[in-house]
Amino acid sequence: MDTETLEKMLSRGQDNLLLRFGLGGEYVRLQQYDKAIPHLQAAVAFDPRHAAAWKLLGRALTASGRPEEARQAYREGIRAAEAGGHIQAAREMRVFLKRLDKPAG
Repeated sequence: MDTETLEKMLSRGQDNLLLRFGLGGEYVRLQQYDKAIPHLQAAVAFDPRHAAAWKLLGRALTASGRPEEARQAYREGIRAAEAGGHIQAAREMRVFLKRLDKPAG
């Protein structure tokens, strides 16, 4: 679904994890990271165990030039992924976290 349709659903009070995750993901796909972030933050507030939402939030925060917040999102995502048995997602977020910790240059 496109962002317009999803935003209309949200404005009608249909607020839930999947809607927020879908909106955040669509905005990330469109490289509109500042619009994605609040939706992804809402998604992880609905379910802090949703590793994919944490991963996407970390990506959006990184792209928005907010590395400290991205680090925190990846750390939370790693915990969520490991708790849920999502080993590959945890591995991927560790790689993204290491990239953030590398000195620029």
